[in-house]
Amino acid sequence: MEEIESESCDDEIVKKIMHVMRAAPHGTIYTYEGLEMILIMAAYDQDISVAFIDDGVYALKKGQNTEGIEMKGFAKTFGALDGYDVEKLYVDQISLEERGLTEDDLVVDVEILSSAEIGKLMTEQDVVVHH
Repeated sequence: MEEIESESCDDEIVKKIMHVMRAAPHGTIYTYEGLEMILIMAAYDQDISVAFIDDGVYALKKGQNTEGIEMKGFAKTFGALDGYDVEKLYVDQISLEERGLTEDDLVVDVEILSSAEIGKLMTEQDVVVHH
């Protein structure tokens, strides 16, 4: 895939990187570590996008109560992405519908896309990281 030159004065190379969140947010560390990775990469001025597919859509659900599983909730941390210029957040429409969720149930603003549209976006990336 082709590299895109940055507009910064440092002449750095900017990569288009998509993170794909597929796992439920609790029970494994994949989603939490994925979020940390996104924040780190964004600090280096990369072109970051995030797609939430399958149970990954639960990571964005409002009102998560993690008290019973003795884990700190981190759903609100997705709100920090905007401060790192990570504004391309995509949610798979079918995944959302199959879980009985709507855009109003999510903690951040997203663009809801079909599976085919998300697949097309994946082909346009330099790197796709699955979590």
